Amino acid sequence: MDLPSGIEITGPMNNRYEEILTPRALELVALLHRELEGRREELLERRGKRMREFAEGGTLDFLPETAHIREDESWRVAEPAPRLADRRVEITGPTERKMTINALNSGAKVWLADHEDANTPLWENVVQGQLNLLDAIRGTISYDNPAGPDGSPGKHYEVTADEQPTIVVRPRGWHLPEKHLLVDGARTSGGLVDFALYLATCGRLQLDQGSGPYFYLPKMESHLEARLWNDAFNLAQDFLDIPRGTIRATVLIETYPAAFEMEEILYELREHSAGLNAGRWDYMFSVIKCFRTRGKEFLLPDRNSVTMTVPFMRAYTELLVRTCHKRGAHAIGGMAAFIPSKDPEVNDFAFKKLTEDKTREAGDGFDGSWVAHPGMVDACRDAFDAVLGDAPNQRDKLREDVRVTAADLLDVRSTPGEMTEQGLRSNISVGIQYLESWLRGMGAVGINNLMEDAATAEISRSQVWQWLHNDIELSNGERVTRELVERLIEEEMQKIGEKADLSQGRWEDARATFTEISLADEYADFLTLPAYERMP
Repeated sequence: MDLPSGIEITGPMNNRYEEILTPRALELVALLHRELEGRREELLERRGKRMREFAEGGTLDFLPETAHIREDESWRVAEPAPRLADRRVEITGPTERKMTINALNSGAKVWLADHEDANTPLWENVVQGQLNLLDAIRGTISYDNPAGPDGSPGKHYEVTADEQPTIVVRPRGWHLPEKHLLVDGARTSGGLVDFALYLATCGRLQLDQGSGPYFYLPKMESHLEARLWNDAFNLAQDFLDIPRGTIRATVLIETYPAAFEMEEILYELREHSAGLNAGRWDYMFSVIKCFRTRGKEFLLPDRNSVTMTVPFMRAYTELLVRTCHKRGAHAIGGMAAFIPSKDPEVNDFAFKKLTEDKTREAGDGFDGSWVAHPGMVDACRDAFDAVLGDAPNQRDKLREDVRVTAADLLDVRSTPGEMTEQGLRSNISVGIQYLESWLRGMGAVGINNLMEDAATAEISRSQVWQWLHNDIELSNGERVTRELVERLIEEEMQKIGEKADLSQGRWEDARATFTEISLADEYADFLTLPAYERMP
C-alpha cells in the first residue's frame, strides 16, 4: 500500500483496512495534523496551567472577556440538520460489530457511535469500528456469533429495523493520541484521526442518503477548544469539497470549566452546532479533578449517592437547557447507566429510576436523552412522548425562569451524603474490573447492573485519590490512608477472584495501573493515558 508523503502506519493492516485507510483519508489526517497540532498542544498546556491555578486557590467564573457574546441576543445556531430534529431518545455504545447492529435495531432516534468512553483505542478497534460504520451505512452489516465451547448454538445478527437511528460519531477527546498513525514521525490526535477517517469514507454516503456527517465532541474545557474543532471542520469540508456547515456537532458539557462557557462554545460552532449534552458522569469526574486538592470546598460523597437533583448538578442542567434554547439549539440529557437485569427486583428498581430521571429531564425542557442499553429505549421514549407528543423537540421552551450564578455551579459543599467504606470498596472494585476489560479492548462493561465506561471509572479512581490525599475520615471513623487503600485493593481482588480466573486476561496490569494512579503523589489527568501505554 502506497502511503501519502509523511504518513507511517505502525499498526497491522488487516483484512479490508485499505477501505478505511484510503490515500484521501490519510491525506486529510496529515492536513489536519500539520495545520492544527501546534494549537492542540498549546490548549492542552493551557489546561495544565488552569489546574495549577485551581490548586493555588483560583476558581471558575463566567468569562468577562466574552460577556459581549452572552449579552448579544441576535445570534442563533444553525437550524437542525436532516434527521436531527427529533432526538427524544438516543442510545450510546461502541462501534463493535454486534453492538452496532443492536443499536441500529434499538428503535432509538439517534445512535451515538462511540470511539471514546465506551471504546478502547486498540488499533483493531479504531479501524474495525470505522469499517462497521461503513458497512452499516451501506446496509451490508451482519454478524455471526460462533457456537460456544459448551455446545451452545451460535447466533446470527442483522439489521431488521425499518427505521434506523441517525448515526452520530463520538471521536476521542483532544488529550488522547494515536500512536499507530504517525505524521512526519509524530503521533497524531486520536480525535482528528477518528473524525477524518469517518468523514472521508462515510461523509458523502451519509449525504447521499439524506442524512449527514454528524459528531459528538467530548471532553472540551473551553470555547477555544471548540474553535479548534470548528477550524478542523472547515479545513476538512474544503479539502473534501463538502459545503461548509454540512458537518454538525453536539458538544458534551462534561467538564467543570466548560459549564461556564456554554454560550461561547455554541457561538464558536454556531454554523456547525447541533446543541449541547449534559455529560453527567464525566462532569462529576471533572469536579473532583479540578479541585481535587481542596477537600473542604469540593468533596463529594459516595459516587452512587450523587444524584442529578443535588444543587450543583441541578444548576448545571438547568443552565444547559436555558442556554441551548436561548440560541435555538438542542439540549440533550445525560446517560442512564442502568441495564436490564434477570433479577426482577433489580429490574423494577432500574426501570423506576430511569423513568424518574427521564421524566424530570423532559419536564425541565430537554429535547431528548441517552440510554446505554436497547432494553431501556422504550422507557426513555415514553417519558419524552408524554411531554413532546408529536412535536420533534421543545426548543421553544425558553426557560427564562432560570437564573444560575457561578456560585450555584460551584456549590458542591451542599451535596448531601456520606463517604463510606463501602463506597471506597466499590470505587476500587469497579475501577479495577473496568480497567481489566479496557486493556483487553472492551470499553463498555456491565458491572453490578450498571453500564460502566471510562467516565464512571474516572470518577471511581478520582474519588480514591481525593479521599486519600485530603486525609478524609469515613463514616465508620476510619481515616483513608495509603495502607487502608492497599488493604482494600487486596481484599477486593480476592472477591473478584471468587468469580473470575485472575490468571487469565489483564488482571495484574489492571491492578497495577489502578494502584499506581490512585496512590501517586501527582494526579494523572486521565486514567486512559497510562493505560494506553500498556496496550500493544
